[in-house]
Amino acid sequence: MSELVIQLDNVNIYQSGSLILQDVNLKVEKGEFVYLVGRTGAGKSSLLKTLYGELTLTEGSGNVVGFNLKDMTWKTLPFLRRNLGVVFQDFQLLTDRNVHENLKFVLKATGWQDEKLMEQKIDDVLNKVGLQNKGFKMTYEMSGGEQQRVDIARALLNAPKLILADEPTGMLDPETSDEIMQLLMQIAKEDGTAILMATHDFMVVNKFPSRTLTTEGGKLVEKA
Repeated sequence: MSELVIQLDNVNIYQSGSLILQDVNLKVEKGEFVYLVGRTGAGKSSLLKTLYGELTLTEGSGNVVGFNLKDMTWKTLPFLRRNLGVVFQDFQLLTDRNVHENLKFVLKATGWQDEKLMEQKIDDVLNKVGLQNKGFKMTYEMSGGEQQRVDIARALLNAPKLILADEPTGMLDPETSDEIMQLLMQIAKEDGTAILMATHDFMVVNKFPSRTLTTEGGKLVEKA
């Protein structure tokens, strides 16, 4: 039987008191790559924020990587997020330290203590994203594509079952964008990590076809 990493049933999503998406039903399985498309302001980011607990789920039922979204409290939220990877459009890397220290900061913040294990993990994720030997570089010295790879490496640190990617190719040129897409697809396939990627770049969607959901008219619709 396939393992569900996201299950939303009859969910209504609100942002600042306004109903953004209505009656959302969504199932995503382990290792699945799913696009979330739609116009800006149509609810893509609100859905992602609900999945990682930034927006509270009040109506309907939701389960993400084994956590009940309705039961989330400030105490349990870090445990949900430890099982998720989030990749941002604007990288959100710490500019005052190098790549290695960026990654180590996240490991320490999520409870890692063993220096040797931390070093192994950092080497492992940098290797996976093709940045071995780049740990010493300051993030601001890197190209956009390299910074996005660091962002993906950071998302992989705690071996998440699910990565939520918000416009990960939005600030990249077409060639670099292709490289990042190939990397994300490879992670889904080889690691069995489900990836839900919000985008409005239809060139990417057409070039790397996969299951596609769209937010339109306050609904989440599966594209045939």
